[in-house]
Amino acid sequence: MLLLLFFGTLGISLIASARVKSNYARYSRLAASSGLTGAQAAAEILRRAGIHDVEIRAQDGMLTDHYDPGHRRLVLSRDNYHGRSVAALGVSAHEAGHALQHARAYAPLQLRMAAVGVTSVASQIVTWLPLLGLFTGVIRPDACFAILALGWGVIMAFNLVTLPVEFDASARAKRLLLETGMVAPGAETDGVNRVLNAAAWTYVAAFLTSLAYFLWHVLPFLTGARDDD
Repeated sequence: MLLLLFFGTLGISLIASARVKSNYARYSRLAASSGLTGAQAAAEILRRAGIHDVEIRAQDGMLTDHYDPGHRRLVLSRDNYHGRSVAALGVSAHEAGHALQHARAYAPLQLRMAAVGVTSVASQIVTWLPLLGLFTGVIRPDACFAILALGWGVIMAFNLVTLPVEFDASARAKRLLLETGMVAPGAETDGVNRVLNAAAWTYVAAFLTSLAYFLWHVLPFLTGARDDD
């Protein structure tokens, strides 16, 4: 069962990642008729929203794009920062959508920001505790499973909160790109939708993975299948 869980969740994650890369590669070859770069599209979205204190910066790496609320910084991979493709505009607008959420105190984003610290600790626990218990034997198996269930529960809750944050940012991006004419109706809009929808599935995959591991660790306690040996 544990091997089935591992390979099943790994398969879901790999499929989601492959969809992102495939759609991104495809629509990176489709130029947006507006001629804007990703950085220019993000800057225009922020300007229209009255946001003037967010820095837009380029960074090396593929799809390393993210919004850093702590430093009010919108970081785009160089391909998207300088790129004029439909994919570049879609990803850049998505990250700008997070900046809009931050400026509007969007509740799920605020909750996710508050939970980053405890989730980081939980991630370390679920990574190292099984090894500690296996090689040292200093932790009883039932206690180890209980702690792991708690850790995976925290990660699952974080991933659950992440879903509306990412879906909302994508919805904002799709709407704003079309309303402002940065992408044209038809093939360009369809390309943005496909890229962002594929990206959304990576977050769904992360939630399903954490849910599966949480249930694996907590169900024996709920059903009475785990004793105190």
